[in-house]
Amino acid sequence: TPDGAISVESKEVRSFADRFPIFKKPFLRGVVVLGESLVLGMRSLAYSAQMAGEEDDALSNREMAGTMIVAFLMAVVLFVVIPTGAARLLSEVTTAPAALNLFEGGLRLLIFLGYLGFISRMKDIYRVFQYHGAEHKTIHAYEAGGPLTVENVQCFSRLHPRCGTSFLLIVMIVSILVFAFLGWPDLVTRVLSRVLLLPVVAGISYEIIRLAGRSKNALLHTALLPGLWLQKLTTNPPADEMVEVAVASLAAVLPEEE
Repeated sequence: TPDGAISVESKEVRSFADRFPIFKKPFLRGVVVLGESLVLGMRSLAYSAQMAGEEDDALSNREMAGTMIVAFLMAVVLFVVIPTGAARLLSEVTTAPAALNLFEGGLRLLIFLGYLGFISRMKDIYRVFQYHGAEHKTIHAYEAGGPLTVENVQCFSRLHPRCGTSFLLIVMIVSILVFAFLGWPDLVTRVLSRVLLLPVVAGISYEIIRLAGRSKNALLHTALLPGLWLQKLTTNPPADEMVEVAVASLAAVLPEEE
């Protein structure tokens, strides 16, 4: 907050999967986790902005929904419409569906990397990414069983295998493989199929990153190294007061005995 205090808001969260247990099954749980993470993330950022004195009023549910719809439409244009539309340029060279899908996937990946590189240079986003680094360091310290002090937490890496950045990179790669089976239909069909199959791609990607976070397999961890490298764009070294906030956040959700 403006006076340097840490404001913590804790609420009980009941997952959609708790009401409908079938969504706890593999390949379905990833879609629920992704959706709930987006909603909770938006609400947390809005709360943070309000506590920091940057916003006078909290976002209403309608404003939150509107913001997410606009963001989703922008993402569809940027990461679906533009890459698949531009891939038609390659059709003058080859009409092989596999080659066109690979070209489209490569374009999508380049746009994604360019987007991350661009926003990471923005002052406000740089600060958000510092808090992202603080979160990772704190989780590392907790998983290592050490004390959750600023000094100890700062010793850990700001890169983590179960990060959302790694998840998004896996989504990009899995989407290339999934869409390759669809051939190369007309533009409208391609756009609709990419959007409608997003839950399938997200479900597969979630299982991969979940496995990577628990597995000790060296080959699997080597394959996921690009995701860790990409986190150098989306995490920044945090200041000590940011680590204090991350520790307070983690403490708010730990069981009482911990």
